[in-house]
Amino acid sequence: MVLEGLSPAQRAAHGRLHALLAGLERVVVAFSGGIDSTVLLRVAVDALGSRAVALTAVSESFAPWELDDARLLAAGMGARHIEVRTRELERPGYRENAGDRCYHCKTELFEIAGAHAAHEALGVLVYGAIPEDLGDHRPGMRAAEEHGVRAPLIEAGLSKADIRAVARAYGLPTAEKPASACLSSRFPDGTRVTAEGLDRVAQCEGGLRRLGLLQVRARYHQELVRLELGPAELERVFADADLRAAVTAAGRAAGFRFVSVDLEGYRTGSANVLLQVREPRRA
Repeated sequence: MVLEGLSPAQRAAHGRLHALLAGLERVVVAFSGGIDSTVLLRVAVDALGSRAVALTAVSESFAPWELDDARLLAAGMGARHIEVRTRELERPGYRENAGDRCYHCKTELFEIAGAHAAHEALGVLVYGAIPEDLGDHRPGMRAAEEHGVRAPLIEAGLSKADIRAVARAYGLPTAEKPASACLSSRFPDGTRVTAEGLDRVAQCEGGLRRLGLLQVRARYHQELVRLELGPAELERVFADADLRAAVTAAGRAAGFRFVSVDLEGYRTGSANVLLQVREPRRA
């Protein structure tokens, strides 16, 4: 398949990814419906056809609208889509949220997905880690290494910009999709993750989405929810008193007593800031 709009370097990176996946013969893509796993699945389907399978973990930490998107995306690509139930909340290390929550989450995912793939002879388990993840606090990557899960986007050298360019070339609806993460990422390090708290976060973000606010994180602080909004969303909220009132109502309807808007707006990795502060400096 010839993709238009790619630079020579991007075309070469796409070719490396296609060849790598084709060489694996059968793959199971850990599929969240985010841009990275969507591009990985799309190229896998190109390379392997029906031998590329999408697998989505369903739990309290996976937002309902993300699951809906994942189902639509997999169907649109003609990929077989398997949904498995994960129970990361039953893992004490996950609930404690002491800075390595993603390790326990990914361990749960890779154990269940790996067993499912082996039982049905579905092939190699792969996931959508990207080169930029290598420089951040990503304990989930340690779980992937321990379970032998491949990261083809890293192996083929596709940056985030490359992945978005490939998504546009395929015409994927996720090409401009903001970064997404599980609902547990809304809990600051050290704050215990509970099913009730996750439900409150999901209700709050769901209410905000119904108001047309799509780039948003409802950061959980017990009785207070701290809303991180994208630049366009911030501008809308501060320009419209009625919208501000609706945002407040959405937060309170989800069970929060106080609703605040973070003036710094949306940014990735903000929970890691607290982790960095707690860690002692090393000489």
